[in-house]
Amino acid sequence: MQIKKNPDADIGRNSSLYFAIGLALMVFLAYGAINYKVYDKSDLDLDKVSMDALDEEEVPVTEQVVPPPPPPPPPPAPEVIEIVEDEEEVEETVIESTETDQEEEIDIEDIEVDEYEDVEVPFAIIENVPVFPGCDKGNNETKRQCMSDKIAKFVQRKFNTELAGDLGLSGRQRISVIFKIDRTGSVMGVRARAPHPRLEKEAVRVINLLPKMKPGRQRGKAVIVPYSLPIIFQVQD
Repeated sequence: MQIKKNPDADIGRNSSLYFAIGLALMVFLAYGAINYKVYDKSDLDLDKVSMDALDEEEVPVTEQVVPPPPPPPPPPAPEVIEIVEDEEEVEETVIESTETDQEEEIDIEDIEVDEYEDVEVPFAIIENVPVFPGCDKGNNETKRQCMSDKIAKFVQRKFNTELAGDLGLSGRQRISVIFKIDRTGSVMGVRARAPHPRLEKEAVRVINLLPKMKPGRQRGKAVIVPYSLPIIFQVQD
Protein backbone atom coordinates (compact mmCIF):
# COMPACT_ATOMS: atom_id res chain seq x y z
CA MET A 1 0.00 0.00 0.00
CA GLN A 2 1.39 3.36 -0.88
CA ILE A 3 1.40 6.06 1.81
CA LYS A 4 -0.34 9.21 0.63
CA LYS A 5 1.44 11.82 2.71
CA ASN A 6 3.02 15.01 1.69
CA PRO A 7 6.57 14.90 2.85
CA ASP A 8 6.54 18.71 3.30
CA ALA A 9 3.54 18.65 5.63
CA ASP A 10 5.20 17.56 8.91
CA ILE A 11 3.00 18.69 11.77
CA GLY A 12 5.45 17.70 14.51
CA ARG A 13 8.14 19.87 13.18
CA ASN A 14 7.18 23.03 15.30
CA SER A 15 5.45 21.26 18.18
CA SER A 16 7.83 22.56 20.83
CA LEU A 17 7.28 26.12 19.70
CA TYR A 18 3.54 25.73 19.83
CA PHE A 19 3.76 24.14 23.27
CA ALA A 20 5.81 27.09 24.64
CA ILE A 21 3.37 29.59 23.15
CA GLY A 22 0.37 27.75 24.63
CA LEU A 23 2.07 27.45 28.01
CA ALA A 24 2.86 31.18 28.12
CA LEU A 25 -0.74 31.97 27.16
CA MET A 26 -2.11 29.80 29.96
CA VAL A 27 0.23 31.38 32.52
CA PHE A 28 -0.86 34.88 31.43
CA LEU A 29 -4.56 33.91 31.72
CA ALA A 30 -4.01 32.35 35.15
CA TYR A 31 -2.14 35.45 36.43
CA GLY A 32 -4.92 37.70 35.20
CA ALA A 33 -7.58 35.57 36.88
CA ILE A 34 -5.72 35.61 40.20
CA ASN A 35 -5.28 39.39 40.25
CA TYR A 36 -8.79 40.18 39.12
CA LYS A 37 -10.63 42.24 41.77
CA VAL A 38 -14.33 42.91 42.19
CA TYR A 39 -15.54 45.91 44.32
CA ASP A 40 -18.95 46.35 45.96
CA LYS A 41 -21.12 49.06 44.64
CA SER A 42 -21.50 50.61 48.11
CA ASP A 43 -17.71 51.03 48.37
CA LEU A 44 -17.58 52.83 45.09
CA ASP A 45 -20.19 55.36 46.21
CA LEU A 46 -18.24 56.61 49.27
CA ASP A 47 -16.79 59.58 47.43
CA LYS A 48 -20.16 60.94 46.37
CA VAL A 49 -21.59 63.94 48.21
CA SER A 50 -25.33 64.54 48.38
CA MET A 51 -25.90 68.23 47.86
CA ASP A 52 -29.57 67.84 48.71
CA ALA A 53 -28.74 66.96 52.34
CA LEU A 54 -26.55 70.05 52.65
CA ASP A 55 -29.31 72.30 51.33
CA GLU A 56 -31.76 71.06 53.94
CA GLU A 57 -29.46 71.81 56.98
CA GLU A 58 -30.53 74.91 58.90
CA VAL A 59 -27.86 77.09 60.45
CA PRO A 60 -29.00 78.69 63.78
CA VAL A 61 -28.94 82.45 63.86
CA THR A 62 -26.90 83.80 66.79
CA GLU A 63 -27.10 87.32 68.09
CA GLN A 64 -23.79 88.93 68.88
CA VAL A 65 -23.95 90.97 72.08
CA VAL A 66 -21.75 94.02 72.04
CA PRO A 67 -20.51 94.99 75.58
CA PRO A 68 -21.13 98.58 76.61
CA PRO A 69 -18.14 100.88 76.40
CA PRO A 70 -16.21 101.45 79.67
CA PRO A 71 -17.01 104.63 81.59
CA PRO A 72 -14.67 107.50 80.95
CA PRO A 73 -11.87 107.95 83.51
CA PRO A 74 -12.44 110.61 86.18
CA PRO A 75 -10.83 113.93 85.50
CA PRO A 76 -7.46 114.40 87.20
CA ALA A 77 -7.54 116.27 90.50
CA PRO A 78 -6.06 119.70 90.28
CA GLU A 79 -2.63 119.90 91.85
CA VAL A 80 -2.70 122.14 94.90
CA ILE A 81 0.57 123.49 96.10
CA GLU A 82 0.55 125.10 99.52
CA ILE A 83 3.34 127.46 100.33
CA VAL A 84 4.37 127.53 103.99
CA GLU A 85 6.71 130.12 105.34
CA ASP A 86 9.65 128.58 107.19
CA GLU A 87 9.90 130.83 110.22
CA GLU A 88 10.24 128.19 113.01
CA GLU A 89 13.69 127.83 114.49
CA VAL A 90 14.99 124.27 115.06
CA GLU A 91 17.49 123.58 117.81
CA GLU A 92 20.43 121.53 116.64
CA THR A 93 21.57 118.64 118.79
CA VAL A 94 25.29 118.34 119.22
CA ILE A 95 26.59 114.79 119.71
CA GLU A 96 29.78 114.75 121.69
CA SER A 97 32.47 112.23 120.87
CA THR A 98 32.82 109.29 123.27
CA GLU A 99 36.40 108.50 122.30
CA THR A 100 39.00 108.83 125.06
CA ASP A 101 42.74 108.96 125.18
CA GLN A 102 44.78 106.06 126.50
CA GLU A 103 46.12 108.19 129.37
CA GLU A 104 42.68 109.35 130.55
CA GLU A 105 41.42 107.68 133.72
CA ILE A 106 37.84 106.38 133.81
CA ASP A 107 35.96 105.92 137.05
CA ILE A 108 33.80 102.75 137.10
CA GLU A 109 30.98 102.70 139.59
CA ASP A 110 30.40 99.63 141.71
CA ILE A 111 28.01 97.17 140.09
CA GLU A 112 25.54 95.51 142.39
CA VAL A 113 24.83 91.85 141.65
CA ASP A 114 21.56 90.45 142.89
CA GLU A 115 21.89 87.24 144.83
CA TYR A 116 19.52 84.45 143.78
CA GLU A 117 17.69 82.92 146.70
CA ASP A 118 17.06 79.56 145.00
CA VAL A 119 20.66 78.76 144.06
CA GLU A 120 21.40 75.02 144.26
CA VAL A 121 24.93 73.71 144.75
CA PRO A 122 25.65 69.95 144.54
CA PHE A 123 26.65 68.26 147.80
CA ALA A 124 29.94 66.99 146.30
CA ILE A 125 31.36 70.42 145.35
CA ILE A 126 29.87 72.86 147.87
CA GLU A 127 32.37 74.96 149.82
CA ASN A 128 30.74 74.34 153.23
CA VAL A 129 28.58 71.22 153.42
CA PRO A 130 25.41 71.10 155.51
CA VAL A 131 26.20 70.01 159.05
CA PHE A 132 24.19 67.16 160.56
CA PRO A 133 23.70 67.33 164.36
CA GLY A 134 26.81 65.82 165.97
CA CYS A 135 29.09 66.38 162.93
CA ASP A 136 30.49 69.81 163.83
CA LYS A 137 34.13 68.78 164.13
CA GLY A 138 36.69 68.20 161.37
CA ASN A 139 37.17 69.57 157.88
CA ASN A 140 34.70 69.65 155.02
CA GLU A 141 35.36 66.05 153.93
CA THR A 142 35.02 64.75 157.50
CA LYS A 143 31.68 66.53 157.95
CA ARG A 144 30.47 65.12 154.62
CA GLN A 145 31.31 61.53 155.62
CA CYS A 146 29.83 62.01 159.11
CA MET A 147 26.59 63.30 157.64
CA SER A 148 26.28 60.29 155.30
CA ASP A 149 26.87 57.84 158.15
CA LYS A 150 24.39 59.60 160.47
CA ILE A 151 21.62 59.66 157.86
CA ALA A 152 22.18 55.97 157.00
CA LYS A 153 21.89 54.94 160.68
CA PHE A 154 18.81 57.16 161.13
CA VAL A 155 17.04 55.47 158.20
CA GLN A 156 17.91 51.99 159.47
CA ARG A 157 16.27 52.78 162.82
CA LYS A 158 13.14 54.46 161.46
CA PHE A 159 12.40 52.44 158.30
CA ASN A 160 9.80 49.66 158.58
CA THR A 161 11.76 46.76 157.07
CA GLU A 162 8.88 44.33 157.59
CA LEU A 163 6.85 46.22 154.99
CA ALA A 164 8.56 44.45 152.08
CA GLY A 165 7.70 41.05 153.50
CA ASP A 166 4.08 42.09 153.99
CA LEU A 167 3.95 43.13 150.32
CA GLY A 168 5.21 39.74 149.15
CA LEU A 169 8.61 41.04 148.04
CA SER A 170 11.75 38.97 148.43
CA GLY A 171 15.48 39.31 147.92
CA ARG A 172 17.43 42.55 147.67
CA GLN A 173 15.30 45.70 147.58
CA ARG A 174 16.65 49.10 146.47
CA ILE A 175 14.99 52.45 147.07
CA SER A 176 16.43 55.63 145.52
CA VAL A 177 15.67 58.79 147.47
CA ILE A 178 16.38 62.40 146.46
CA PHE A 179 15.76 65.41 148.69
CA LYS A 180 17.03 68.94 149.27
CA ILE A 181 18.36 70.79 152.32
CA ASP A 182 17.06 74.35 152.04
CA ARG A 183 18.69 77.63 153.18
CA THR A 184 17.35 77.11 156.71
CA GLY A 185 18.67 73.53 157.06
CA SER A 186 15.25 71.83 156.72
CA VAL A 187 14.49 68.89 154.43
CA MET A 188 12.30 69.64 151.39
CA GLY A 189 11.26 68.15 148.04
CA VAL A 190 11.58 64.47 149.01
CA ARG A 191 11.12 62.03 146.11
CA ALA A 192 11.58 58.25 146.04
CA ARG A 193 11.60 55.37 143.54
CA ALA A 194 11.02 51.79 144.69
CA PRO A 195 9.62 48.44 143.44
CA HIS A 196 6.32 49.20 145.22
CA PRO A 197 4.44 52.49 145.89
CA ARG A 198 4.17 51.69 149.61
CA LEU A 199 7.97 51.42 149.86
CA GLU A 200 8.25 54.86 148.21
CA LYS A 201 5.74 56.28 150.69
CA GLU A 202 7.64 54.80 153.64
CA ALA A 203 10.96 56.23 152.37
CA VAL A 204 9.43 59.72 152.02
CA ARG A 205 8.02 59.47 155.56
CA VAL A 206 11.39 58.54 157.08
CA ILE A 207 13.38 61.25 155.28
CA ASN A 208 10.93 63.91 156.38
CA LEU A 209 11.74 62.90 159.99
CA LEU A 210 15.40 63.98 159.64
CA PRO A 211 16.42 66.64 162.18
CA LYS A 212 17.13 70.21 161.15
CA MET A 213 20.74 70.81 160.08
CA LYS A 214 23.01 73.76 159.54
CA PRO A 215 22.53 74.85 155.92
CA GLY A 216 25.28 74.55 153.35
CA ARG A 217 27.12 77.73 152.35
CA GLN A 218 28.66 78.87 149.08
CA ARG A 219 30.77 82.07 149.18
CA GLY A 220 29.40 82.78 152.63
CA LYS A 221 25.74 82.60 151.54
CA ALA A 222 23.27 79.90 152.57
CA VAL A 223 22.20 77.87 149.52
CA ILE A 224 20.03 74.86 148.71
CA VAL A 225 21.92 71.56 148.60
CA PRO A 226 20.47 68.50 146.76
CA TYR A 227 21.20 65.13 148.36
CA SER A 228 20.67 61.60 147.05
CA LEU A 229 20.41 58.55 149.27
CA PRO A 230 20.16 54.88 148.20
CA ILE A 231 18.32 52.63 150.67
CA ILE A 232 19.12 48.92 150.24
CA PHE A 233 17.94 46.09 152.45
CA GLN A 234 17.61 42.31 152.17
CA VAL A 235 14.23 40.68 152.68
CA GLN A 236 14.57 37.41 154.58
CA ASP A 237 12.53 34.57 153.03
